[in-house]
Amino acid sequence: MYGNVSDEGIRLDLQAMKEASIKGFYLMPIKSAADGKGLGGDSEQLSPEWWKRMDTVFHTADSLNLEMGIHICDGFALAGGPWIKPEESMQRVVWSDTIINGGGIRNLVMPRPQKISNGYYEDIALLAYPATYCDDNKPKASVEFPFKSSKPCDIVMEYDKPFTLRSVEIVTGGNNYQAHRFKVYASDNGTDYKFVREISPARQGWQNTDALATYAIPATTARYFKFCWTPEGSNPGSEDMDAAKWKPNLKIGGLNLGSEPVIDGYEGKSGAVWRVSKYFPVDDKECVDPSKVIDLTPRLRRPSTTDAPLAFSLPKGKWHLVRIGHTSTGHTNATGGGGRGLESDKFSAAAVDKQFDNWFAAIYRHAPIDVARKVLTRLHVDSWEAGSQNWSSNFMDEFKKRRGYDLKPWLLLYAGVPLKSSEESEKVLRDIRLTIGDLVNDVFFSEVRRLADEYGVKLSTECVAPTMVSDGLRHYQFADYPMGEFWLNSPTHDKPNDMLDAVSGAHIYGKNIIQAEGFTEVRGTWDEHPAMLKRLLDHNYCIGINSIVFHVNTHNPYTDKKPGMTLDGIGTFFQRDNTWWREMPAFSSYISKTQALLQYGRPVSDIAIY
Repeated sequence: MYGNVSDEGIRLDLQAMKEASIKGFYLMPIKSAADGKGLGGDSEQLSPEWWKRMDTVFHTADSLNLEMGIHICDGFALAGGPWIKPEESMQRVVWSDTIINGGGIRNLVMPRPQKISNGYYEDIALLAYPATYCDDNKPKASVEFPFKSSKPCDIVMEYDKPFTLRSVEIVTGGNNYQAHRFKVYASDNGTDYKFVREISPARQGWQNTDALATYAIPATTARYFKFCWTPEGSNPGSEDMDAAKWKPNLKIGGLNLGSEPVIDGYEGKSGAVWRVSKYFPVDDKECVDPSKVIDLTPRLRRPSTTDAPLAFSLPKGKWHLVRIGHTSTGHTNATGGGGRGLESDKFSAAAVDKQFDNWFAAIYRHAPIDVARKVLTRLHVDSWEAGSQNWSSNFMDEFKKRRGYDLKPWLLLYAGVPLKSSEESEKVLRDIRLTIGDLVNDVFFSEVRRLADEYGVKLSTECVAPTMVSDGLRHYQFADYPMGEFWLNSPTHDKPNDMLDAVSGAHIYGKNIIQAEGFTEVRGTWDEHPAMLKRLLDHNYCIGINSIVFHVNTHNPYTDKKPGMTLDGIGTFFQRDNTWWREMPAFSSYISKTQALLQYGRPVSDIAIY
């Protein structure tokens, strides 16, 4: 932690593992010395001092016959580093939308999209389509945003003249399940209201802040629109780690009402963020006719950094001019330190290779080859905490190869514009998500598997969903050790798919060893002990795991301070200075016997549920 490492602490930690009958460990340095100011850390990852400590790890583990796994990057999520350039990082589609009048256009400078990350942007297309339903009239809200409430309340949006509502964008400053639970009503006089629709939150993951959420509204003309909220009827859940489910408080930054048709939940459907929405169609008569979309892409200057004035002609009337491009998602391996940087492009084998070579391979090459082969036996990919990715320089080509048609005529779907029909728009968006899922597996995990084989190590992987848009099971085909995760006393974090995906994936792909990161805890309270843990462990054995990986053993660099360091208080502390550590061999003995029997057998499932 924070560069606090000592040779004697390493020797004591590993000796304690050996005496507790633990087979090995995953080594994951967390944060930098600069992040822990005042703690005195001097072994910044990749520094000369850090490499000296790594020598001690290798030689001590070798002398104790312990095995080691190294994560694919610094920290524990997910696969990035300072060597990854913005153009080599995970990419997302961004756009700017300008309303112009048709006719001869001269000297028009198209604004770039606002959400550009790390100064990197590349154009994809410039498209124009009729602004048939454009109405810039703005409402007055009955509350001041940002707005909070713990009691049932109404938010009324008032127009000075009748307005036809077709969409609403919910603005939040973070995850807030309650901000997506409204009943919408309309009125001409502010007194008599009629029901329009109920807005319900999509199923969402915990990294749900990379995009706002937009909901389609059946075309409704009125002067007053009332958004009614109540905490009653909130669903329990933990997948999104959203406290607004456990303590139902409404927190909302704003309501952006729109006159134009928008695909319901397009942000999740386009792969910008992991969300699963119920189908809510847009009226087909309001979908944009693809034949009326004009491709102005040849007018764009290269490179994309050159925003030269444009000249072209459009038919008369109002037009949307949409500049579509891609930028870095901006996600980093945030828990890293000296090796912290942008997340590598998961759709680029070259980017994955670069990441691997600068971290795992550098560590492997550092040790004497005979020691490395004996000690460093695993490459690990931990839980996906890098958000989603919906573009790359090769995405258009891969889409056509895999789906059989050109994506370019459908690019406006990324901006939520419904094309041709609601059904057709949904179909193409589904194909976008399928292509994302294909590339995560066929590029990222396939390449990681190849690299593990090249270095003669086993591969363990944790869950992908509910963070990266993909099939939550497919990537386990590449793993030697599929791995889930379960938590202790942490109902807001114990996501059910974390275990079920790993178990089901292992069964489908014939993997005999099913691991679980176990007893992770939001805030360790030092009252945990093996008798408390056994029941939870047995429960997860029954779910289907047969190999436990304890969370967590935090390196204690001190010989005179107890209990030493923790992972910022997170985890159950399986480490040498815990008061019950001397009793750990008895717990380990029970675990070894149980797992031996579970690994000897083969699972038989009478019913398959998909």
